[in-house]
Amino acid sequence: MPINITMPALSPTMEEGNLSKWLVKEGDKVSPGDVIAEIETDKATMEVEAVDEGTVAKLVVPAGTEGVKVNALIAILAGEGEDAGVAAKGDGDAAPKAEAPKADAPKAEVPKPATAAAAPAPTKAEAAPVANGHAAGDRTFASPLARRIAKDAGVDVSAVTGTGPHGRVVKADVEAAIAGGGAKAAPAAKAAPAGAPAPAAPAAAPKAMSDEQVLKLFAEGSYDLVPHDNMRKTIARRLVEAKSTIPHFYLTLDCELDALLALRTQLNAAAPTKKTDKGEAPVYKLSVNDMVIKAMAMALMAVPDANASWTDSAMVKHKHADVGVAVSIPGGLITPIIRHADEKTLSTISNEMKDLASRARSRKLKPEEYQGGTTAVSNLGMFGIKDFSAVINPPHATILAVGAGEQRAVVKNGEIKIANVMSVTLSTDHRAVDGALGAELLVAFKRMIENPMGMLV
Repeated sequence: MPINITMPALSPTMEEGNLSKWLVKEGDKVSPGDVIAEIETDKATMEVEAVDEGTVAKLVVPAGTEGVKVNALIAILAGEGEDAGVAAKGDGDAAPKAEAPKADAPKAEVPKPATAAAAPAPTKAEAAPVANGHAAGDRTFASPLARRIAKDAGVDVSAVTGTGPHGRVVKADVEAAIAGGGAKAAPAAKAAPAGAPAPAAPAAAPKAMSDEQVLKLFAEGSYDLVPHDNMRKTIARRLVEAKSTIPHFYLTLDCELDALLALRTQLNAAAPTKKTDKGEAPVYKLSVNDMVIKAMAMALMAVPDANASWTDSAMVKHKHADVGVAVSIPGGLITPIIRHADEKTLSTISNEMKDLASRARSRKLKPEEYQGGTTAVSNLGMFGIKDFSAVINPPHATILAVGAGEQRAVVKNGEIKIANVMSVTLSTDHRAVDGALGAELLVAFKRMIENPMGMLV
C-alpha cells in the first residue's frame, strides 16, 4: 500500500510551512531516519526525516512551494515490493498533480472537526451514527480531491464512510455516496414565518482597514509591496494575541552599574585562554547582557511567586528560571532560551548565548530551543535606547526591557555624584504577577545588579 508523507507540524503553533528543498528524488530508496526535505517554519529551517522505509514514488509538492498546510500531502512512498508507478497513482486521488500554487488556487485544508450528519435522530434502541469511522465530533480525514468533489455535489464529507488508510475518505467513497443519493449536506435553516420579528443582528466588531483601503491612502507608484513571510505573520499574530488577551502592567527602576562593570572587567581579564585557528583566545567574554540574564534568573528564584505562568484553570509555578533572550534576525526576531539559567555560571550563560544567537540568525534553532521559557529579556541598550516597554511573550508572565547604561548625576549622602545608571522596565501579566509582586521581583533584580558578587556564589 502506498505510504503518504504529509507536511509535519514541527512546532505546536505551526499551521503551514514552506517546502524549501527536497533532498531526495523520485526513485530513491529511503529508510527511517533519512533526511528527505528541508521545511522553513515561521522561526527556523528544519530537516524532515523519513519515518517509513520505501521508494520515493512521487514528489507531490515541488521544492520552493510556500504556504503548505500542516497535514497536506507532499510525497508518496512505495512500500517494499510495490511498483513505484502504481504507488504514485495511489487510490486515484492521493497524489494530486504537482504544480506551483496559483494565486486563485484553493489551498490545502487542515481536516476540520466533523459536523453532525443530516440523518434522522436515532431512536433509543439505536446507537448514534458513526461518520467516517469516527464518532460525531471527531476529525474527518479526507483527501483534497474528495473534499472538492463533495463540496461541488453538496455532500457532507463527515457523513461519508472512508475506505482509505486509517478511515480516510477518498474519491471513490464520495462518488459512491453521490450515486446512492445519501450524505447530503444539512439543509439551510428555514426562513422565519411571515410577520415574525427578525432576530436582532449582533453588534459588529470593529474591523481593521482592508489592504485595499490602506493602499488607496497612498499615491500609486509611491510604494513597493513586500509580501509577509511566515515569521512576520507569526510575530504579528502573537503580538495581537498578547496585547488583546494579557493585561499588561509596567514597573520601572534605575540600577547603578559601576560595581557590575568593575566585576565584569575583572572576570574577563582572568579568563583562561585556548588555542584557535586565529591564535590564543579567551574561553569566555562576558557582556552586560549575560549578567542581566543571570540576575533575572536569580531574582525569580528569590521571588518564586513571580516565576509563574497564567492558565484559566491554575497558576503554573515553575521550579527553574528559563530565560528567553530576544535576538534580532533578518525579517523579525526570535527568543532563544537559556534553560536553568539560575543554576549556570556566567561563563556558561555567555558561551551558550553566543551559540544560540549565532544559530538563530542562520535559522538553525530547534523548536525546543526557542519555545517555552518562564520569562524573557529584551535589551535595546546597544542602540542607545534609554527605556521602553516590551510586550509579554505567552506563556510568560513577565518580560524585562533593558535600556542603555549611561553616566548620570545621582545624589549620594547629600552630594551629587556621577554614576553609570541603567533603566529597566518590567512588563507583567497582572493576572499572575500583580503590582506588589512585580515590584518585589524588580527590587530583587536591582539588588543583584548593584551587588553582582552575589551572582558568583
